Amino acid sequence: MLAKLKNMDIPIIVILFAFMVISTMMVYSASVDHPTINISITKILVLYGVSLVAFIGCSLFDYRVLIRIAPYLYGIGIVSLIAVYFFGKKIHGARGWFELPGGLTFQPAELVKLILIVCITALLMRRGGELLRVKDDIIPVVGAVLLPFILVLIQPDLGNAIIFVIILIGMLWIGNIKYSQVFISLVVIVGLGFLMLTLYKMFHQSLYDFLKGFGFSHWMDRIDTYLYPQDVSDDDNYQVRNAVRAIGSGGLMGEGFLHGTSVHSNFIPFAYSDSIFVVVGEEFGFRGSALLLLIYFLLIYRMILISIQSAQVGGAYVVVGVVSMFVFQIFENVGMMIGVMPLTGITLPFVSYGGTSLMINMLSLGLVMSVKLHQDKEPELF
Repeated sequence: MLAKLKNMDIPIIVILFAFMVISTMMVYSASVDHPTINISITKILVLYGVSLVAFIGCSLFDYRVLIRIAPYLYGIGIVSLIAVYFFGKKIHGARGWFELPGGLTFQPAELVKLILIVCITALLMRRGGELLRVKDDIIPVVGAVLLPFILVLIQPDLGNAIIFVIILIGMLWIGNIKYSQVFISLVVIVGLGFLMLTLYKMFHQSLYDFLKGFGFSHWMDRIDTYLYPQDVSDDDNYQVRNAVRAIGSGGLMGEGFLHGTSVHSNFIPFAYSDSIFVVVGEEFGFRGSALLLLIYFLLIYRMILISIQSAQVGGAYVVVGVVSMFVFQIFENVGMMIGVMPLTGITLPFVSYGGTSLMINMLSLGLVMSVKLHQDKEPELF
């Protein structure tokens, strides 16, 4: 165990501690003047401390054991998504959380992201790096993702559902899909996208009334805010409009720590979680925002190196799955705060406040570290 700890990727450890400092400062700043939420520095550090322990534990655990029991993990994930639909707690319009003792909550969709990475790896490893076949390889992988995608979509949680698809695309690419299949897929996706956009415009009101009957009309509100910002009401465009203004007001240097006017006037909804990038932009300006993105770049770079250096193809698949997840979450969260991506409930990894999100991100990074630490012969299952 000591030898494994010595072989851990030191730059990643340093980056995690940098995120802990940044997150503590930003979450505290975003919540200190909030009328209903006051998140103490102690609480943030405790969450990070527990998550770091989980990261180390996952790093020391052989990831190949998880791949061997992937079917059982998949079953647990599906059962949890079904159970939360019936017994879960509704937060911000989505029934996607289990309420735990002590006022804590757990979001199974976050855990399923990690489970899907392991399960897709197990399916892709059957080919041993050879070109994927449509019937025997691609369709089973797509089917494995489709079921949890639908279950999360009906919660409704569009953000995490999209992440499932991004993980699928990234892992199919590294799984050695044929270029002809990629080309055909792109043509189909672009064609379907154009068709759906056309139908969306033609049957906008009818679709809105239909979705409203199932409680999903807020999807269209967010889509309209992105596609037709000039046509939506000020209330629907409130968060994006104020976020863009706040980030712009930070300028080059920012207004200073604890001096974000928009944040501390509570003009930014969920500034401590989904909108945490606004706090960075307003209080530390372009310089602080660029530094944060640079740290993310270094993290992704280190993970890609681990993937390249992996002695086993399964390890490379796992790392690429985690990288795909992180890259999209970062791009989507930052993009929606500056108005170039639709508004979703996706948090900024390692910085946004949220126990489940932080824990799953740490476990995901621990899985990557496990790939680096376990390059020896195949382990026994138990």
